Amino acid sequence: MAGASQKRAGVLGATGSVGQKFILLLAEHPDFELYKLGASSRSAGKSYKDAVKWRQTATIPESAQSLAVVECTTKEFADCDVVFSGLDADVAGDIEKDMFEHGLVVISNAKNYRREPTVPLVVPLVNTHHLDVIARKIESARSQGVEKPGYIICNSNCSTAGLVVPLAALSRAFGPISHVTVTTMQAISGAGFAPGVLGFDILDNVVPYISGEEEKLEWETAKIMGNIADDDSFAPLSDMLVSAQCNRVAVSDGHLECVSFKFVSERKPTIDQVKQALRDYKCEPQNLGCSSAPKQAIYVLEEPDRPQPRLDRMRDNGYAVSVGRIRPDTIFDFRFVVLSHNTVIGAAGSGILIAETLLGRGLL
Repeated sequence: MAGASQKRAGVLGATGSVGQKFILLLAEHPDFELYKLGASSRSAGKSYKDAVKWRQTATIPESAQSLAVVECTTKEFADCDVVFSGLDADVAGDIEKDMFEHGLVVISNAKNYRREPTVPLVVPLVNTHHLDVIARKIESARSQGVEKPGYIICNSNCSTAGLVVPLAALSRAFGPISHVTVTTMQAISGAGFAPGVLGFDILDNVVPYISGEEEKLEWETAKIMGNIADDDSFAPLSDMLVSAQCNRVAVSDGHLECVSFKFVSERKPTIDQVKQALRDYKCEPQNLGCSSAPKQAIYVLEEPDRPQPRLDRMRDNGYAVSVGRIRPDTIFDFRFVVLSHNTVIGAAGSGILIAETLLGRGLL
């Protein structure tokens, strides 16, 4: 039974990869009741345990097993306080649009609305100040007599999330960054749960191509680290160039990224100052005391062969990022290796931490 203060949470695409992670993270959540599960018409009417092909290492939460799956329609989710979308991009657009246009709060993992200039694209360890736009929208709607205005917030691509956290920490401490190169080694869980995902393509192999991934890393970074314009649209950072190369590797969870970067200023920090700035970095969810906020947003690892996905991806339950091999760069200023859990802070966990931040701000 949900607590009286809990918000009712719906999950769209509940049988898919991201949907399953949403369910795991919401099952025992102190702020949200796992209230409504949506999937395709083929699954509607079945209990969740009968509708899903469960692929997580933990068992299906008891709170989800007997819930009846419904279709992903606004009518079915109308009494939810927040809707988390794990829908595939090919179906997410129209479903999410109808929901937020009819007064629902949608937090989406899909790419469909990330590029919209008026839709916040949020990594909760980095740019929750972009939620100020939502606060103003709510205030404006209520002044016009709309008690429950709907809106949509997108979380970023999984690989972008890991990249922007240390970049944000360093630009906050030492000023703007002008150039970034990043080469990713991305886990197979980022490819979703299609039958035979990668299969023999990834066994004993590295695939040096992920469709659309490099472009997303480059433009999403600019939007996340950009500013809010006078008209409450989002102005991407135009003076930072990002070059990305993305690879799929035979790791279950955890995206590893090799990053080199250059500051705008000619006055450079020392290596020790860079490390300390990363250690000292704080974000709004930590300051608000959000239940999923990491104790340490960035862990700086001194071992020469860390971070590693198997050893470091679950730091602070997957909500933190780990940075290691911080050293001078022969072309730019510095380089490092960053690891993030792609289905937690890079996907479902990011959406939940956004919702916790909204709740902490009194916006949900």
